[in-house]
Amino acid sequence: MKCVILAGGKGTRISELTKKIPKPMIKIMGRPIIFHIMKHYSDFGIKDFIIAAGYKQNIIKRYFQNKKPKSWKIQIINTGQNTMTGGRLKRLKKYLNNETFMVTYGDGLSNVNITKLIKFHKKFKKISTLTSVRPPARFGAIKIKANKVTYFKEKSKLDEGWINGGFFVFEPQIFKFIKNDKTFLEREPLQTLGKKKQLLAFKHNGFWQCMDTLRDKNILEREFKKIKKL
Repeated sequence: MKCVILAGGKGTRISELTKKIPKPMIKIMGRPIIFHIMKHYSDFGIKDFIIAAGYKQNIIKRYFQNKKPKSWKIQIINTGQNTMTGGRLKRLKKYLNNETFMVTYGDGLSNVNITKLIKFHKKFKKISTLTSVRPPARFGAIKIKANKVTYFKEKSKLDEGWINGGFFVFEPQIFKFIKNDKTFLEREPLQTLGKKKQLLAFKHNGFWQCMDTLRDKNILEREFKKIKKL
């Protein structure tokens, strides 16, 4: 099974680091985050990768010319500088051989069990499956009535709702729901699939952390180190 990694965005919210390199090349524990993502898939036997590149793609290409493990197959495809997530995916249709495939973002790490995710997707026979996660809590929760605090709880991820954590499995029919380069995967395609009852959620309660900002990057590195020590 092939795995697509969306790695073409400009990463403007973490511009302190992305002025010179693309976001997926930001280092976590000495290696680009994209390498850690691919290593995770590889540990579950998924070693055929398509990187949907764009912004500063040559830096990604140069890295994998020298650092690619022998067992990995990697195609780095230019999907444009300003293409949205759905558009990037649509540009890769011809490389996916009309087969079930996986997709993830190039800026987040998780210890999601890829084997269980694929089994879950195949069991229910829908077009799409996303991995749902509870975001790490940022703030304590309070409830107020007549200026009095009636409820107070320190930071707890249990107070947060489920969100899209990426780590998708798709059937080829997904391409029917993507119009063009301007399509965000997370908007019309997934919303429409949800309405048609063709979108599943695989619940993951373990480690997950995205990297939108420099603060996120520091949290991700700290928490990822803990996972690696287990």
